[in-house]
Amino acid sequence: MNQPPPPSATSPAAHGAALTRSGPNRWSRRLPWIGGAVLVALIVIGLWPKPVLVEMATATHGSLRVTVDDQGQTRVKNRYVVSAPVAGQLRRIDWKAGAPVVANQTVLAVLETGGADLLDARGQAQAEARVRGAESARDMAAARRAAAQATAALAQTDFERMTQLRQQQAISQQEFDTATLRQRVAAEDARAAEFAFQVAEFELAQARALLLRGTAPRPAGSTAAEEQPIIITSPVDGRILRVFQESARIVPGGFPLMEVGDATDLEVRIELLSRDGVQVRPGARVFLEQWGGAQPLEARVRLVEPSAFTKISALGVEEQRVYVVADFTDPVEKRPTLGDSYRVEARVVVWDGANVLQVPAGALFQRGDTWQTYMLDGSAARLRTVKAGHTNGLETEIIEGLREGDRVIVYPGDKIADGVRVRPMVVSPR
Repeated sequence: MNQPPPPSATSPAAHGAALTRSGPNRWSRRLPWIGGAVLVALIVIGLWPKPVLVEMATATHGSLRVTVDDQGQTRVKNRYVVSAPVAGQLRRIDWKAGAPVVANQTVLAVLETGGADLLDARGQAQAEARVRGAESARDMAAARRAAAQATAALAQTDFERMTQLRQQQAISQQEFDTATLRQRVAAEDARAAEFAFQVAEFELAQARALLLRGTAPRPAGSTAAEEQPIIITSPVDGRILRVFQESARIVPGGFPLMEVGDATDLEVRIELLSRDGVQVRPGARVFLEQWGGAQPLEARVRLVEPSAFTKISALGVEEQRVYVVADFTDPVEKRPTLGDSYRVEARVVVWDGANVLQVPAGALFQRGDTWQTYMLDGSAARLRTVKAGHTNGLETEIIEGLREGDRVIVYPGDKIADGVRVRPMVVSPR
């Protein structure tokens, strides 16, 4: 029986059969290498450092205001303590705090002396000396009033001139603000001088009345009980601020009875640390908050007292503090219920910039004597040395080292270093 010859090694059939036998063996030999390479790639990807999530902020131009904040207290600018001119029996005082009074008309108190105010030679000499002293004080108050009125008139004229120049853009805003401050201070000084003159006039009239009363002879047949009592009237227009003695009693000479003044003529006395007080200048703006109204009130610094005092804080730390006195610039209509000795939260402006390159204060940190920050360079953090200026605790002025639009990392942690890959955090809107 004849069989077909086996295929030749060079024939196509033989070549196909050889490929069929060798193909699976070749891929089976390569599979371990391919699996190992995939495993190594997965390990490398798993161990490759991931970008650090960071919070970013952009350097922008804008207004920056630096303030020193502390508590303050309102007080009436001009007040007068009414006291008993001589010893005697005080009748009951029915006035209450807040009652309106008119100068030389409203009877505040009645004092019965029973003739005890009659003067001997020594008392008469003292009374005459008091009259002369009161006359001198009245003349001095009149001279100060005239000087204050002249200064106020000049400041008002200068203010009107500066207003016209400002409308013509001929002077700077700072020069106009200085003229405005001088006008306000001069007007307040004139008001204070007028109040001082009224008080001096009252004290002179009271001293003269006591001298005449003490030297006038008693009418024939009259007794001490029939002596006319001393009528004490209000020295100024305004309201009663406090009543120190209401009940009837015997009082010595000079005993305080009540306090009167204009309750709408207020100023603010602010307590600042002495290291903050040295930064405050007269004319600085003051914003008063937490006083009970919906909107903050505005004032201007008139005086930084030259003498500080020691105060023990709530933590038992000794602090050197100084008083800063500011005048209200808002009208009385904005604060109709604000009175004497009311507490306020004051923010005194020590620096104000209109077009300042700034970043959040949390983006800066100090190393030695230099300030540094991390800025975003592509997807990596780059350390940058900057020159910082003024700061209010939230935003900081950048003088050198950054440009507008540069993105910086806010509150960088220990994982952030120069060259570390970072990814900005997506903050969902509130």
